[in-house]
Amino acid sequence: MGKYFGTSGIREVVNEKLTPELALRVGKALGTYLGGGTVVVGKDTRTSGEMLKSALISGLLSTGVEVIDIGLAPTPLTGFAIKLYNAEAGVTITASHNPPEYNGVKVWQPNGMAYTPEMEAELERVIDSGNFKKAAWNEIGTVRRADPKREYIREALKMVRPNKSYTVVLDTGNGAGSILSPYLQRELGNKVISLNSHPSGFFVRELEPNAKSLSALAKTVKAIKADVGIAHDGDADRIGVVDDKGNFVEYEVMLSLIAGYTLRKFGRGKIVTTVDAGFALDDYIRPLGGEVIRTRVGDVAVAEELAKNGGVFGGEPSGTWIIPQWNLTPDGIFAGALVLEMIDRFGPISELAREVPRYVTLRAKIPCPNEKKAKAMELIAREALRSFGYERLIDIDGIRIENSDWWILFRPSGTEPIMRITLEAHTEEKARELMGKAENLVREAVKGV
Repeated sequence: MGKYFGTSGIREVVNEKLTPELALRVGKALGTYLGGGTVVVGKDTRTSGEMLKSALISGLLSTGVEVIDIGLAPTPLTGFAIKLYNAEAGVTITASHNPPEYNGVKVWQPNGMAYTPEMEAELERVIDSGNFKKAAWNEIGTVRRADPKREYIREALKMVRPNKSYTVVLDTGNGAGSILSPYLQRELGNKVISLNSHPSGFFVRELEPNAKSLSALAKTVKAIKADVGIAHDGDADRIGVVDDKGNFVEYEVMLSLIAGYTLRKFGRGKIVTTVDAGFALDDYIRPLGGEVIRTRVGDVAVAEELAKNGGVFGGEPSGTWIIPQWNLTPDGIFAGALVLEMIDRFGPISELAREVPRYVTLRAKIPCPNEKKAKAMELIAREALRSFGYERLIDIDGIRIENSDWWILFRPSGTEPIMRITLEAHTEEKARELMGKAENLVREAVKGV
């Protein structure tokens, strides 16, 4: 993690670490780094969005960069607009699934991929140097406002097209997906019922689309006998799915299903996921001609691996999916369209989900100040390697130890002051035994720093 940028751009509490002054400096640094050209800027629905967007745009203009302001826009729309307008970069003002007091800045490359840690480190260097490009009075950039929603829907419909109409309940969490996701679903020919789809920075539910936050969506799907429920986080780069019976579909199961569907739709190939993804994915897609590659947590790592290996699909077990045939930006909105096409071709999700192997996955968060993370990870690595009998070690992002029937991942969060433990085992008993041991190990390591 850098000084400002974490695993998903800058993400901080507004007017504490993330101020208009910092947004201004990020704008100046990005304009200096690019040396000119055009930048697309969008924001999610947070109350601080306009303030931070205005500051960032001022910084960009001061370096002579042209700005296309797409206003309220989900992250997928920013990624799409960068390519549509042939821009040199894009910026989304968003804190994704974090609570409303947070906001953030995420920067995107011309191909729709997020800036890599190396590119972010270069931006940090420029921010701290204060050595910004200053345009002459007659070369200051200008702002053009644009709305790429219609083009997004038109292009999406060229790639995804269910044959029949379905009833879809859509919960966009009052986030930026409200202005696009329901409209795409309607254009697909579906009957759309919207929940929490009025844009607001005062979010009605927790933004992370999980079983707890989507209880209202699940009840609605069941009550009206809808075919599916689809939900997003604050910037709609994620998707959560409720099946036709009103049950939240676990992330791991949905990841397997959609990876399998992309293999059927686009052909055999590599599926990229992260070190916190379980064995179910491998076991489900192997018969379909897929091969799993694991990489660091974070959409940029998945996108890099897809670009390098020419993968068919990339996804994290957090509902973050990248469909490279569409874009290298994580896109919960396009993903929603793909889910409908999958239902159209292969039947209800409740039935499809039965084909995915079920193992027991447990997750835990242990508080750990950011400044203690590096040292704590050293202690965790040493103790984990000593106290667990394992067959394989992956250390590309945290420490993942594996046996034939279980795995454990110890990893410092890139966005919060916590250590994460994720594990999977074939039985509940084994999973709980492993988690008890893992939690004690992490607590002792944090205490020992």
